[in-house]
Amino acid sequence: MKKIAIIEDQDAIRENYIDMLESQGYVVKGYADRISAQDDLLANLPDLAIIDIGLGDEIDGGFMLCQALRAKSQTLPIIFLTARDNEIDTVSGLRMGADDYLTKDISLAHLAARISAIFRRQLALNTPQQQAQLIERGELVIDPERMQVTWQGVTIDLTVTEYWLVHALAIRPGHVKQRNDLMNEAKIYVDDSTITSHIKRIRKKFLKIDDAFDHIDTVYGMGYRWEAK
Repeated sequence: MKKIAIIEDQDAIRENYIDMLESQGYVVKGYADRISAQDDLLANLPDLAIIDIGLGDEIDGGFMLCQALRAKSQTLPIIFLTARDNEIDTVSGLRMGADDYLTKDISLAHLAARISAIFRRQLALNTPQQQAQLIERGELVIDPERMQVTWQGVTIDLTVTEYWLVHALAIRPGHVKQRNDLMNEAKIYVDDSTITSHIKRIRKKFLKIDDAFDHIDTVYGMGYRWEAK
């Protein structure tokens, strides 16, 4: 069974997450502060760490813990689950190496789905690749089995949320996806500015590989579309 660590300083919230995940068949251990979690997890890494950012008196304790865990393991799945939904925190968390950044208004069912998706992707990446049904859009290739995206033959390091957003846009090039459509397909429920932040980060990741990349169009007042050029 997969072992999950929950680092959340509010007892009721932490226990709620633990109950839900245990009902899904996971082995779950909760921590209320960074220091106890860090000492324990560095000695015995879990299969997934779910971390709040503000932990007790440490306003950025979750960031500190993420850095320590990422220094120990480059492959440990890490999710930030926090009430802080501003762009600076989101970008900071993802740059530290988190696999996803979710806000606490996500439902328990969608949190469970996101965790399942991360484990599914991890399993696929560790399994010898077989012939898969790839989605090809010019220089873009999407591998749904491995939840992986490549551009010009180079793998784009996307979070699970970013993968689903790219998938939603590219599956029907030229068709406008409203923000609600993107949220439904990515299984996230956030405000418009957060979707905008995700799209900005996705563009930047493609631009690192191809400085002429311009395939994600903003359709003002409506949403976004993948433009096949």
